[in-house]
Amino acid sequence: MNLYISVLRTLVPLLVGWVVTAAGAFGVDADSTTVTAGVTALVTAVYYAVFRALEEWAAKRDWKPLRLVAGVLLGWARPPEYPARASAARQPAAPVAAVPPPDAEGRPA
Repeated sequence: MNLYISVLRTLVPLLVGWVVTAAGAFGVDADSTTVTAGVTALVTAVYYAVFRALEEWAAKRDWKPLRLVAGVLLGWARPPEYPARASAARQPAAPVAAVPPPDAEGRPA
């Protein structure tokens, strides 16, 4: 799941940036700058996805040198860790302390 999330967090901004650049003023200009921006975004996305997948694959096989190299080529030796969220149904409700209403002068009773 971490691999999927990290790839999406990289690809979506790249794609949005390219679409905004290409759209211009609601008309798509297919000049060389737009094409270059699209190719750059695509190459970046593929590079990231390949090395991030390689990093995950190496981690599953406990191949530390490959995991380190893939991580360094992504800019950081360790992959990102996203904490898992526990569903609200599984967590007991926290007790709520009763607070008396304030008196006429606004002080707690």
